Amino acid sequence: MTEMTEDERDALERAADEPMLEQTERWAKINSGSANLAGLARVAGELADAFAALPGDLELADPVPGEIVRPDGSVVQRETGKNLHVTVRPDAPVQVLLTGHMDTVFGETHPFQELTWLDDNTLNGPGVTDMKGCIALMLSALKAIEASPLAERIGYEVVINSDEEIGSPGSAALLAQAANGKLAALTYEPALPDGTLAGARGGSGNWSIIISGKSAHAGRNPEEGRSALLAAAELALKLEAGIGPGLKVNPAKIEGGGANNVVPDHAVLRLNMRPETLEDQERAHKLLDEAVADISARREVDIHVHGGFGRPPKPIDPEAEKLFGLVKECGADLGLDIAWKSTGGVCDGNNIAACGVPVVDTMGVRGGAIHSPDEFLIVDSLPERAQLSTLVLLRLAQRGRL
Repeated sequence: MTEMTEDERDALERAADEPMLEQTERWAKINSGSANLAGLARVAGELADAFAALPGDLELADPVPGEIVRPDGSVVQRETGKNLHVTVRPDAPVQVLLTGHMDTVFGETHPFQELTWLDDNTLNGPGVTDMKGCIALMLSALKAIEASPLAERIGYEVVINSDEEIGSPGSAALLAQAANGKLAALTYEPALPDGTLAGARGGSGNWSIIISGKSAHAGRNPEEGRSALLAAAELALKLEAGIGPGLKVNPAKIEGGGANNVVPDHAVLRLNMRPETLEDQERAHKLLDEAVADISARREVDIHVHGGFGRPPKPIDPEAEKLFGLVKECGADLGLDIAWKSTGGVCDGNNIAACGVPVVDTMGVRGGAIHSPDEFLIVDSLPERAQLSTLVLLRLAQRGRL
């Protein structure tokens, strides 16, 4: 254990005293599902007001335009919300990236919209853990840093995006830009209820595969048709056969078809693949390419593949091990036993690591049942994890290295 300095103790006290619970409740009462642009704009405005307490430049950055495939196979622009971007002391000797997301998986019409106290220390509500409580503690740590004598040694960028839950299509470029030149990154996905962090992560890719066949009368001349629906089904089964160690494949949905007396000439297959390593990702690419070529030739259909790997696998390299070691050391000095384990889930930490920046991506609150109406926040983890972030940032500022 490292003996804490008086400056560290003062900063930890400041971090714990910030109104994190009140902020969490206020932000969680605003629906900010990834497709609710009006709700996202309201939350972005609230966050901009709160983060304006920090020095530096603040903007609500426009997203990069993206695309989405409709069930009819047409490709249209996908709208996402603005992203909060804060830059503080870009010329300081130590540079760090902190990221989070303002969107939730609960859409504007989802029945889960209210906050409920389950007991004195457990709050149930949409986004309280994933991740509006996490954003509140991030801000608390940064405000504590700003009051520290070490503030001038550390600069940082904050990106809070509006589309993380759908793969960050409109904010990936901003994240990559902000990661450039950083010593380390902290991403504020929630920890597990016992405080365990995510270590290595697999990758994730999503595709919409558009299949065009040829229609025909199902009774009079079906042999002249080329069924897009059967091609989609066979393609799904062929891709499923690629499931094995290091690769998960999920053909999730087939859209298409029509009247019972018509050979269907159109279908869209929705697909997700999750490789554990970059080698597994290459294997997944090969699997998809070979399956598409085979089905297209044998079924005499045209197949257009739309999508790709938006989240590359995130291994734990030596630099990431050093950052995890620092977090563990700071946790021990606060009386916390910090552990981590590999997970199949993905987040913006995957993208940051792919930029060559070591990242710990579960620096948020303790809680659980995320992405469900049972989502809960362990309230006393707000000051606990705010202090953990504060101490990590102070020691990065002091040491100038991992």
